[in-house]
Amino acid sequence: MPSKNSRLLLASVALVVAASGLTTAGPARAATRQAAPEAASPPQVRTPAAPRHYVDGPAGSLRADGEWHAFPVTYRNDSAADRTVAPQLLMVSPDGGPYLAPSDIVLERLTADGSWEPVRVGSRTGTLFTDLPGARRTLHPGERLTEVYRLTVVAPSAEGTVQPRTALYD
Repeated sequence: MPSKNSRLLLASVALVVAASGLTTAGPARAATRQAAPEAASPPQVRTPAAPRHYVDGPAGSLRADGEWHAFPVTYRNDSAADRTVAPQLLMVSPDGGPYLAPSDIVLERLTADGSWEPVRVGSRTGTLFTDLPGARRTLHPGERLTEVYRLTVVAPSAEGTVQPRTALYD
C-alpha cells in the first residue's frame, strides 16, 4: 500500500505534468489564432433579410382567356439615400377557392434586351408569388424601377387577382 508521502509525490508530479502541458499548449494555440486587425474596420450597413414595407401598385383581374397580359411594377426612389427594393407580382386566389397552382399560369419577365424570360413562382395558401431575393436591387436617389411581367393564364377555371408591388428593405 502506498504511503501518504508517495501519494503526495504522485499528485505533485501529475500537477507539474498537467501545468507544463497547459503551458506548452498555450503558445501553440496562440500561434494558430489570426492576428487581430491593426485598425477596426467601420461597421458595414447590412440590408435586412426581410422587407420592411411594401408599396402596392394597381391590382388587376386574373383573366383566364389564354392571352398574355402585361403587369408593370414601378417604383421611384424619392428619398435622398440609396434604397434596396425588389419588384414582386402576386397572383391571389379567391378566398373560397379554387386555389391557384403554378401550373395554371405562364409568367415571363421583360429583359433589358427586349426578350422575355420565364419566371418561376412560389406558392403558399392559394397565392402565387415571384421571388424577392433574386429581384433585389439598389436604387439611387431619383432612380426609377420598372419591371414588366407578362402573365398568361393557361387553366380555364383559374380565378383571382394580380397584385404588383415593390418590397422596400430600408
